[in-house]
Amino acid sequence: MEMELEMAAAYGRFGIAPEISVHAKLAEERVSGEFVRMNRIREANQLKVISAMQRHRVSDTHFSGSTGYGYNDRGREILEEVYATAFGAEDALVRHQITCGSHALALCLFGLLRPGDELLSVTGKPYDTLDEVIGLRGVPGAGSLAEYGITYRQVDLDACGSLMPNDICAALNDRTKLVFLQRSRGYAKRKALLIDDIAGIVETIRAVKPDVRIMVDNCYGEFTETREPTEVGVDIMAGSLIKNPGGGLALSGGYVVGKRELVELVAARMTLPGIGREVGATLGQNRLMFQGFFLAPHIVMESLKGAVFAAAMMESYGYEAWPGPFEPRGDLTQAFELGRAESVIAFCQGIQKASAVDAFVNPEPWDMPGYESPVIMAAGAFVQGSSIELSADAPIREPYTAYMQGGLVYEHAKLGVLRACEEMRRRGLLGTKE
Repeated sequence: MEMELEMAAAYGRFGIAPEISVHAKLAEERVSGEFVRMNRIREANQLKVISAMQRHRVSDTHFSGSTGYGYNDRGREILEEVYATAFGAEDALVRHQITCGSHALALCLFGLLRPGDELLSVTGKPYDTLDEVIGLRGVPGAGSLAEYGITYRQVDLDACGSLMPNDICAALNDRTKLVFLQRSRGYAKRKALLIDDIAGIVETIRAVKPDVRIMVDNCYGEFTETREPTEVGVDIMAGSLIKNPGGGLALSGGYVVGKRELVELVAARMTLPGIGREVGATLGQNRLMFQGFFLAPHIVMESLKGAVFAAAMMESYGYEAWPGPFEPRGDLTQAFELGRAESVIAFCQGIQKASAVDAFVNPEPWDMPGYESPVIMAAGAFVQGSSIELSADAPIREPYTAYMQGGLVYEHAKLGVLRACEEMRRRGLLGTKE
């Protein structure tokens, strides 16, 4: 009882009402079994990463950086070998010069597709930031895939957010050169793909068109399960280092892993043909990228525990949470359907107020480049835009859904949810959707 009083007082310093702390205690007890299961995933992935580092004889000599052209940067080469081994792939590019996850994905698309080819997305429309890359919208002349004569089609998910194998097979044709899957839910009300989902659809596609290349947008998915898409037949995948695999330490960057010949094509797009991966000074970033990758299995599970708690907590107030607290998870993202714009804004502003960095900032919706609707983004991060750190964001459009992700430590994610609930309570919004 004494400890409970101390904890109530501790949360009280953040202005959190006792009634919210009571809800939190019950929610935490409800999902305690899920936490045990997640610890097993963390342990398996931690051993996988350590094994890869030992196999490639990682040494402190690999932590120093190169300058200028970056020729013969052995640390960079070993880091890429570690990524390839840990993700069950032949080769990898891991570079801080890749500015974000969307940049990594665009490098793959431009590197692997040629005029006359077709890109087929089988998880519906990709995340908003790829719209202008594909040519679905944007300023003419900017150099989209469409302007290079690369066509695009998509197969939508079914009403339950699941893949449609028959429709996918029917959509494949002679021009289809790249099949694209987005693992995470993005801003759509759909399930994140699980590894078994990906393995099944890869087998189905190969039976119809064995030579087609299959690519996965793996953002937010790394280390959420004990296998990665490249371990179940995917040709190439990409993601961001300021999400899961950077472990909260990488200052910038992205990765591409997959078949060697495809990674080489992407490397030629990253720099230029004839030079490819041979250049790219690391500028002292190697140690942070190595250490972040080492920490990533643990950090990802801290974040996922926060998401599971958040789902249980918001359900206790009557909101729909997807995924639910006991559903399997293929990404970090936790969504809540809050029903009104004011609730979304209050939730995100509450997350900001729980931050260790920039807690005094009050985020507001704005017309963010690359997005169709105004977006509110809450993030008090040590690394700008790092979504492995606690953050929340939402497009201000119906059905007014808030998306939460990240949390380097579970306790911070928990605090963020409680502070978000408190912000909604103060505005008379908590427990109401209309």
